[in-house]
Amino acid sequence: MTGPTDASAVPDIVAHRRPSAEIAGDFVDAHPPLSPDAAIVEANRCYFCFDAPCTAACPTGIDVPGFIRGIATGNLAGAAIKILEENIFGGSCARVCPTEILCERACVRMKEEERPVAIGALQRRATDWLMARNRHPFVAAPASGRRIAVVGAGPAGLACAHRLARAGHRVEVFEARGKPGGLNEYGIAAYKLPDDFARREIDFLLGIGNISITTGRTLGVDFSLARLRRDYDAVFLGLGQGGVNALGIEETPLFGLEDAVSFIARLRQAPDKAEIPIGRRVVVIGGGNTAIDAATQARLLGAEDVTIVYRRGPAQMSATRDEQAWAQTHGVTIRHFATPVRVIGEEGAVRGVVFARTRLDEQGRVVLAGGEFTLGADQVFKAVGQRFILPEHEDFPVVRDGRIVVDAARRTSLAGVYAGGDCVAGVDLTVRAVQDGKIAAMAIDAVLAGEKEHAHG
Repeated sequence: MTGPTDASAVPDIVAHRRPSAEIAGDFVDAHPPLSPDAAIVEANRCYFCFDAPCTAACPTGIDVPGFIRGIATGNLAGAAIKILEENIFGGSCARVCPTEILCERACVRMKEEERPVAIGALQRRATDWLMARNRHPFVAAPASGRRIAVVGAGPAGLACAHRLARAGHRVEVFEARGKPGGLNEYGIAAYKLPDDFARREIDFLLGIGNISITTGRTLGVDFSLARLRRDYDAVFLGLGQGGVNALGIEETPLFGLEDAVSFIARLRQAPDKAEIPIGRRVVVIGGGNTAIDAATQARLLGAEDVTIVYRRGPAQMSATRDEQAWAQTHGVTIRHFATPVRVIGEEGAVRGVVFARTRLDEQGRVVLAGGEFTLGADQVFKAVGQRFILPEHEDFPVVRDGRIVVDAARRTSLAGVYAGGDCVAGVDLTVRAVQDGKIAAMAIDAVLAGEKEHAHG
């Protein structure tokens, strides 16, 4: 938190609002897995479409009918391999991917006004079964003698590393934070990936061999891109979004005013979540998944009154309708068409936020509608987006509109340097970051294979 650090001056931000056991019980798996029998019943609802619109809707191109047929016939290993062949983070994506707007929305059963096949839950059934047996499904090719550097141990970087390691290349991953995992480790609500699943999935991924991860090493501080280009055969940048957007108004440092991403990260790393102080009245500003996760978890910690305020309407929120409903069923109020004007502070601490009412004009732009209202708050979380922070100002690929510019193969403007994930797409889905890493790895491998063939030609 910013501002004064004397929490005694802010009696309404306290730890242990609820007993530890109760809070722990509410942070268990948000969506329990299907039982073996339920999974078979659900799998048999699939029509196994030849053209498979669900596969076309998956950013990583998983053969959805193929893996579901494996579950239906009892071949769980085969089902899991089909998933992991395209998405090595299939386990976490089964838990956090917005299937309701991707594969499940494309399901033909939904088009027939039925509920779609529960593709995400079935994907979890298969991947969990394989991971529980600690059986890595792939074998690395013979050593190529090539070394690739990957900067960032999030889904994009590790997906790239795994695909390159399978091809026999040696991959060294550099991560700025204390743990690998990126968004999965630090940025997702604790109830979506509980029980240390993010770490266990990475341990499973590393079973391919050929990958080493060094944490606490930051590009532009501990090493340069120029050095990586000199020392390695290729470089992949999976840097994520390191900065947090401001509210666009004057922000005086106040106790209780905090970035939502910092709150989520702190909560995910807490052994006893009851130890995390939370206000009695909490306001979250924003309309994406980060806002939903921060608000819902604030309620679970014991906040009595939690309100999300968003400047547009429900249809414009980047959080899906399912996510919005999830927050509301946990007692979160969502107020639309309002933008912050001023954060109210007293004695160095947050006391509330003044909002101006908004509307959308004919072009869909946010304009003021006239009138203001005030929400009292002990704690305010900012969830208005993240941004890419340029780690180096020299010898770095072209950046446009806050994103690294890449082509279809995820090549940057610098020879031998590729990029993917949030630093390319903006804050986006884990599944798309995985696809970026996979595409870049295949492009790197193709170039290295071509060089080898040329050398032996």
